[in-house]
Amino acid sequence: MPPLPAAVDPQALTSVLDGRWALLRADIRAQMAAEPYRDAVDLGVEAHRARAFEQLQALAATDRPGLGFDKAYGGGGDIGGSVVSFEMLGFGDLSLMVKAGVQWGLFGGAVQLLGTQRHHERYLRRIKDLDLLGCFAMTEHGHGSDVQHLRTTATYDPAGGEAGEAGEFVVHTPDRGATKEYIGNAARDGRAAVVFAQLVTGGESRGVHAFFVPIRDDAGDPAPGVTIEDCGPKAGLNGVDNGRLTFDHVRIPREALLNRFGDVAPDGTYSSPIEGDARRFFTMLGTLIRGRVSVGGSAGSATKRALALAVRYAEQRRQFTKPDGEEVVILDYLGHQRKLLPALATTYALHFAQDELVAALHDTAADAPDAPDAPDEGQRELESRAAGLKVANTWHATAAIQAAREACGGAGYLAENLLPGLKADTDVFTTFEGDNTVLLQLVAKGLLTGYKDSFQNLSPLATARFVAERVLGAVAERTAARKVVDRLSEGDDRAALGDREWQLKLFEDREQHVLEGVADRLRKAGEDPFGVFNAAQDHVLRAGRVHVDRLVLEAFVRAIGRCSDAGAKAVLERVCDLYALANIEADRAWFLEHGRLSAGRSKAVIAAVNALCGELRPHARVLVDGFGIPEQYLAAGMLEG
Repeated sequence: MPPLPAAVDPQALTSVLDGRWALLRADIRAQMAAEPYRDAVDLGVEAHRARAFEQLQALAATDRPGLGFDKAYGGGGDIGGSVVSFEMLGFGDLSLMVKAGVQWGLFGGAVQLLGTQRHHERYLRRIKDLDLLGCFAMTEHGHGSDVQHLRTTATYDPAGGEAGEAGEFVVHTPDRGATKEYIGNAARDGRAAVVFAQLVTGGESRGVHAFFVPIRDDAGDPAPGVTIEDCGPKAGLNGVDNGRLTFDHVRIPREALLNRFGDVAPDGTYSSPIEGDARRFFTMLGTLIRGRVSVGGSAGSATKRALALAVRYAEQRRQFTKPDGEEVVILDYLGHQRKLLPALATTYALHFAQDELVAALHDTAADAPDAPDAPDEGQRELESRAAGLKVANTWHATAAIQAAREACGGAGYLAENLLPGLKADTDVFTTFEGDNTVLLQLVAKGLLTGYKDSFQNLSPLATARFVAERVLGAVAERTAARKVVDRLSEGDDRAALGDREWQLKLFEDREQHVLEGVADRLRKAGEDPFGVFNAAQDHVLRAGRVHVDRLVLEAFVRAIGRCSDAGAKAVLERVCDLYALANIEADRAWFLEHGRLSAGRSKAVIAAVNALCGELRPHARVLVDGFGIPEQYLAAGMLEG
């Protein structure tokens, strides 16, 4: 391979990273750089909440919160720009990012996407301008991931209440398990909530729907029948006022139902443009993926910040001496490079995949019809990709920020050096907006829909044919895989392992093999489908993970193709190699067990990762500078002097 250039302009990397929303990112950076900023490392809970609210008010004075709202209500009509804006908040106080996400992404987004014109006209401008602060009350004490079985009820009373209102819903918490839990903005600032509850009308439950419910009066006291508790201090994100909500027969108008996907007439008759309660429920949830996309992007920003801090520290910290007596910069040690540079490569890879996801979300929203309908294949694929990349981004953040903390030694453990706060604040990202393990299962289930005809109602003859086809397919697969391995049986290891076509083929082949293996196992479900699925859960999760790995690698390759700067492109090619080979190295057991790598080639992968770390070491600083993080967000004591 040709040697890398001696120097690369970080702005050339920034240009590739910024992509479609480059102008918006530049504008946001300028806004961020002009604002006074200091991390909340020495604040108590109440002081941190007060500061986060002040920052939220300052943010409301810009045009950024309204980017995702319709132009008719003072917004920008730019869905992708809105998500990018939330993503860049991840460079700073993540409590502000979460609080903003609750207000404008979850609360405002639910009103926009689940409501209709009457709700938009009444609430959206007030939500955008921060005149109406709100919550997103979905999760319950007894049900988090299993939203379909929430226990809060909203029972329609066509006679109305004592106030003489004709037709009201009665929102009620029947037991402790139905308590709305961990609700952002609830403990202190929220005045209303979008509450997800089982809609009951005419004695029949029609599944989970969303309702606009006031939770405080104008004086800030709990509304009649509403009980609000403070969740108190958390491991991180203490600038967010998480609380618990319960409802004791709280009456709300019939029009409080966010009725895009289902409505109740004054006489209690239920109607919906989508047939089937389950189909309607999943269609409704599918519209709310912006929050999931934003969490993944914000996790990526926090990871970039942590790696930028760790790389800068590693370039100035010295430990132990060479034979000539000179102390060694710790980033010159291979062990230190291995801590940080593969993580940096994965961060680049995930950024490019995230950028494509945001573009797809934006374009899908722009092309969506006004009338609601069940999701088509493209929408389902988008939802699956959003789930998978949220998982990849947040698990990577957890691992990479921990690695960055360790790479900075004792300095990394001091709050003033920011890494402990990043570690604590991002930890819950793997849980909210969808538990990662559950989301990976959703990704795999989506992939398996192509096999459903093979699972269902197989006669003995059809079963025999299916098995025969699978055997023939497996033979063909093994033959193709062997050709891939044989192609690398001679010649220079490094050149062979750097073959981009081979890397892509290997990722694709692994995904196909794992997915077909899951399909085979689940086809045998018989009379105990749950037992069979549960026994295959590890296989299912692997299928989801390797699918995401392939999507990420392909996105990285496409991004390199868009790079016009020769030096930056050469560096990105090596970074992509490091992402691919570090991924293969981490999964060497699978590749060896399934004949995709020989023992010799497996060892060669390790050597190639080592070599790539050495080649990229001189460019580590420019790679983190390419993220374009405003300097004031990297002001850590360990980097002074």
